[in-house]
Amino acid sequence: MATEKISPGMQQYLDIKANYPDAFLLFRMGDFYELFYEDAVEAAQILELTLTSRNRNAENPIPMAGMPYHSAQTYIDTLVELGHKVAIAEQIEDPKQAVGVVKREVVQVITPGTMADSGKGEHANNFLIAIDCQDGAYGLAYMDVVTGDFFVTELADFQAAIGEIRNLRAREVVVGYELSEEAEQLLSGQMNLLLSQQSETLSDSPLIPSSLTAVEACSAGKLLAYVARTQLRELDHLKPARPYQVKDVLQMDYATKASLDLLENARTGKKHGSLFWLLDETKTAMGMRLLRAWLDRPLIKQGQIEARQEVVQIFMDAFFERADLVEALKGVYDIERLASRVSFGKSTPKDLLQLGQTLGHVPQIRSILEGLNQSALKPLMERLDPLPELYALISSAIDPQAPAVITEGGIIRDGFDETLDKYRVVLRDGAAWIAELEAREREATGITNLKIDYNRKDGYYFHVTNSQLGHVPSHFFRKATLKNSERYGTEELNKLERDILEAREQSSTLEYEIFMRIRQEVAKYIKRLQGLAKTIATVDVLQSFAQVAEQYHLSRPEFTDKANLDIVNGRHAVVEKVMGTQRYVPNHIHMGPETAIQLITGPNMSGKSTYMRQLAVIIIMAQVGAYVPAESAKLPIFDAIFTRIGAADDLVGGQSTFMVEMMEANKAIRLATKNSLILFDELGRGTATYDGMALAQAIIEYIHNRVGAKTLFATHYHELTELSQELKQLVNVHVATLEQDGQVTFLHKIAQGPADKSYGIHVAKIAGLPESLLERADGILQQLESQSTQLIRHSQIPLATDSDQPEAVQQDLFSLAEAHPVVEALKDVDLNSMTPLEAMNLLAEWKKEVK
Repeated sequence: MATEKISPGMQQYLDIKANYPDAFLLFRMGDFYELFYEDAVEAAQILELTLTSRNRNAENPIPMAGMPYHSAQTYIDTLVELGHKVAIAEQIEDPKQAVGVVKREVVQVITPGTMADSGKGEHANNFLIAIDCQDGAYGLAYMDVVTGDFFVTELADFQAAIGEIRNLRAREVVVGYELSEEAEQLLSGQMNLLLSQQSETLSDSPLIPSSLTAVEACSAGKLLAYVARTQLRELDHLKPARPYQVKDVLQMDYATKASLDLLENARTGKKHGSLFWLLDETKTAMGMRLLRAWLDRPLIKQGQIEARQEVVQIFMDAFFERADLVEALKGVYDIERLASRVSFGKSTPKDLLQLGQTLGHVPQIRSILEGLNQSALKPLMERLDPLPELYALISSAIDPQAPAVITEGGIIRDGFDETLDKYRVVLRDGAAWIAELEAREREATGITNLKIDYNRKDGYYFHVTNSQLGHVPSHFFRKATLKNSERYGTEELNKLERDILEAREQSSTLEYEIFMRIRQEVAKYIKRLQGLAKTIATVDVLQSFAQVAEQYHLSRPEFTDKANLDIVNGRHAVVEKVMGTQRYVPNHIHMGPETAIQLITGPNMSGKSTYMRQLAVIIIMAQVGAYVPAESAKLPIFDAIFTRIGAADDLVGGQSTFMVEMMEANKAIRLATKNSLILFDELGRGTATYDGMALAQAIIEYIHNRVGAKTLFATHYHELTELSQELKQLVNVHVATLEQDGQVTFLHKIAQGPADKSYGIHVAKIAGLPESLLERADGILQQLESQSTQLIRHSQIPLATDSDQPEAVQQDLFSLAEAHPVVEALKDVDLNSMTPLEAMNLLAEWKKEVK
């Protein structure tokens, strides 16, 4: 930017911009926010603003774009949603009193990780993350600037930090150390995160407990420093950093949560069709956020899970009380966000009215819980703090019809402030007093046309025409002389004028001051309000669990410390809700201590993937404290769930479907324990048949012999079913089918033993492939099955052709010019008596000979 020969105002802009080079600077000028230079050019393109110029007659005019201040929020939201930062520079002195250039300062920097409305909706947190590294250990801290939630952990390596960042669905990461090029590319390029550097730390903050490790304290301190640098205001609502360990909850990576449609439907990205959607019968925004948080991090401690179950059972048994509770919760507003608005200094009269209304419902909620008289509810009742003094303050101070604007009066109730009441009496009765004085003086003086008027110059005055001047009494004094009349005042009229004008000028100012004092008083209750919000949210989620359990006929799961998993008539509740109960086929799932792996075979579209997901969803529902879709369920408590379900590649990361598949398999077999659940669907299909089969078998053996995790392994490699003869803890199951008159019906029922064959051609028929193609495939299949001891030549199976086309001559793709020793050996082999493994070993030997 050229800085020579510029005005003092532009120099002020450049000085401020130098401190915020990575943000769009909105520079307040009167009723507009203006942008200059590159900011103006880029913003004009993004926001479709008119691009003009300042000093357009100069040699180098300055690009300029602007927006009205009253509509700026929409533009700000757009920029931040696109991953940009926006710095707001306001006028901090009255332009009328300014000497020279009006002083301006940045009052807030809005970033993707700190914006109040993140675009995720009120049901989701918007987490800002900070990472740091010391001596090979990584510290990760995250915070929701709106709700004040603040957490910190130490992680072993960078990959663990990446996993946690993905799980938290962050949009911005504060980096406290120098990233490698590879790490920066991963975070900003592949993961599309905004990276913000932060070197300074707030190590002495009371929000950072002394019990944190060095790297935890450093990451938390840098996160706090960044928030303080961008928000530039009091943040009394922030909670102390709470240390946690990833292993303290049921571990699931981002891919696992996506494949299970945990928080959103993986295909649509919407809530509809997810487990969150199924379980959400909450009535408050706080409850909705807490439900999402619980699903994101299910419990692994049996006592905590069963404590939730107890409350759910109480609510299920108390139908009428639960109905009353639901009605009471409907009147509860988002206390966490209201508290943050108070802390930010942004709360309006409407916010305080909503807070007061919420506090008014707390005694009713507490009374309902007390009426149930159950010890399991006692911890909740004790934390339901109604804050009666705050409720009394808001109820007595804020007018129910208060406007949204806090500078125009009408905010404070009558009777709250004596001085304000006097002003209002004057404003309300002043006109009547003027009329009364006018009538009294008219009668006393005999001037029949005497009247009181008002203008800004003379104020209130008696208007007397020249013909009546002889009747003017002595207590009148002249204020102005006109051509045909005189203007007079009296002491009484002057007093009325002083009272009315003072009331008019001072009442709005006084109301604003009173409201600000009330807001400061409310700020003293922020910590108690946050505790109340957490308790109400917990009650809301647990009543939601009860309502869902009743509506969808869910049952209470039991937990066992043995490796025994027994589900009777289990269902996938989300699929069932979408399909309808009449169409969904339930299934038993039994894996006792003697069973580690179920090898699942059966045709496509038969329900293998749903069966696998069903087990994972039941486990997650159980470990968040909800009831489960089954007649009964006995479950061990799992420490992690690993999945590879469905084909997907990573185009941005340059990884194929098979590479992603192998990476996810690697993560599972390396991190899983005997208390984990592994779901592998069609592992190995992304490569050549024998490669895939070999890898699948090796992975199954590794899990069986070294890991011991409960595993569901669905495959089309029927040869793998022979493993049940060698691996004692592996059992074969298959999806049953009914074949009659050439038609195949998928029963969606899991049965013992391996599938006898696949039905791929039948599925292709359902998909609508051409009949001639299907006939050709069926012919190839029959030849492969009947002549497994011979090399299949293309010419041996005639190609089905359309009747109006000449029969095509097919090239013999696999003909051999002369006999080979391998061919001669093949003639003597009885494949029907060989196991799949023996056949594969023999094939490997022949392959070496051919080479």
